[in-house]
Amino acid sequence: MNLKCVHCMHFAAWLVLSLSALAPQSSDARCEKSDLLSSGIITDICWDCVLPIVVAQVRLGGISGGSWIPENSSGKYLCTCPSAEGFNMPGIVTSFWEPARLIEFETSPGCLSVLNISLDSAVDPVNRGTHGRRDDSAGDTAFFHYHYYAFPILEMLSLFTGSMCNSDGYHDLDLMYFSELDPTWNDDTLAFFVNPESVLTANPAAAAACMADAASSQFRRPYDSLFWCAGSWGFLYPLSGYVNHPSGALKTTSLLTARVIASLHRRGLAYRTVGNDALCRGKIDTVLPKTQYKFSLLRPVPEAQSAHGMGESTLRWGFGKSIPGAAENPVYLIWRWRDCCNTLNLSVK
Repeated sequence: MNLKCVHCMHFAAWLVLSLSALAPQSSDARCEKSDLLSSGIITDICWDCVLPIVVAQVRLGGISGGSWIPENSSGKYLCTCPSAEGFNMPGIVTSFWEPARLIEFETSPGCLSVLNISLDSAVDPVNRGTHGRRDDSAGDTAFFHYHYYAFPILEMLSLFTGSMCNSDGYHDLDLMYFSELDPTWNDDTLAFFVNPESVLTANPAAAAACMADAASSQFRRPYDSLFWCAGSWGFLYPLSGYVNHPSGALKTTSLLTARVIASLHRRGLAYRTVGNDALCRGKIDTVLPKTQYKFSLLRPVPEAQSAHGMGESTLRWGFGKSIPGAAENPVYLIWRWRDCCNTLNLSVK
């Protein structure tokens, strides 16, 4: 997807939000509101999960359940990055986990629980989601809409504000992607044509390889080379919102979280922020860098003391974190490992 398409998606998201001023509040009980932008922003986030902070290969803190260092993190002590004036400015390699994105999953189209608004009169209500249904035609299938937000909370709190440590330039909460506007999310066939590489992984050998990824993911070391696997969460393809034979809201939406991030990387809309070549700015990587990410649940029951890796079994982190029948539309905070060159010059050429 080119830059023009990115602007189109942002414009479309802005247009939908603008229509919310004319849309009445929904009476749909499935549109659950969150408290993230009130007290939840302090109480529901695992602040210890920012750790460890690594400065010139000296590890500071990080002994909680949500702290580890990706194996492909930068091993440098010093670095240089170009300034706006064209000079290479020296700096110190600084690495940490940054809370960067939010993903909310909804079965009611147009429900923005993070923003506490509903656009049900501005969005086609026909294509509703489901946690799973069983009938002769569709079988046992779950479907969720998703909304993808920029959530640079460290920037919003004026922490690590140097431009070298901000890989994408976002400084505020911003709605970045709206699945109701993406036809490939609602159609497995369209998703296949956008991501034709999925046919190469539709075989028993590829499926068997995912067993190794599932085992390694329990130790928070998923295999980036097995890009079609999502650990114990399931098979990554197709990159759509349908999951066959779902086994609970947390596992289903965790798999969909991996699909969302993979599809955004595939389209060049998400950055790789780990590695020596990403010290000065994020790099476009069309293959999902699984070890770069970790997640913490914000809703319905916050995972406020730890975080989990991609593909890590819900049996390890999801016990008691769901409320069946009452609150089944999760919101996840996405953490990225950030390798950055912390220079004295705060501008980038």
